Amino acid sequence: MKVVFRGDSGFCRPMIPNWCERHGVEYIVGLATNSRLEKLSLDIHYESAIRWEAERTKQRHFGRIHYAAHSWKRPRRKVVVKAETSHRGFNTRYVVTNLHGSPQYDHRYCPRGDMENRIKEQQWLFSDRTSCHDGWPNQYRLLLAGLAYLLLERLRRVYLKRTAYATAQVTTLRLKLLKIGGVVIRNTRLVRLMLSSHYPDQDLFRMLACKLVPR
Repeated sequence: MKVVFRGDSGFCRPMIPNWCERHGVEYIVGLATNSRLEKLSLDIHYESAIRWEAERTKQRHFGRIHYAAHSWKRPRRKVVVKAETSHRGFNTRYVVTNLHGSPQYDHRYCPRGDMENRIKEQQWLFSDRTSCHDGWPNQYRLLLAGLAYLLLERLRRVYLKRTAYATAQVTTLRLKLLKIGGVVIRNTRLVRLMLSSHYPDQDLFRMLACKLVPR
């Protein structure tokens, strides 16, 4: 199994890339901007700015520089620079990596932000409510939040494909699709669920119920 470590500039500490290199683990980690990086990447900035002046459309230019922070034991050759110029000004990002090939900024580093969104979705399912003094109840609550997220992700990815909720966040699914006012009537033979007739997504809910509940 191939492991690639990905993180923002908060993870760019010497011990992390050093450990990855010793153990053969590939990594791509953000670098915080500083004056030295800006000086080394001036040519890349100029290229992006020149294209912006000529075309007046958003420009993104990538390049590589050799850089060594004071805390690094040696320079690292693959510091990738993304220089972006638009009507809003300059937007520059730096990442250090040992991945081979092209800069791989978009499809390797940028998905890090999407993973943060997935973590936030678990928090919206109350995974951060760990107020018990004992550790096991908190761990159990975190486990329940993880299972709830897996269920909603399965619902979104498989059963809500090609619907208005195919890319909805879990909070949207909870509030608009699952959180419905209703009455439950139970007798010895069956359980009847009576939902509001004004529920706007009742056709979609009925379709999901037929798929998920065996007859």
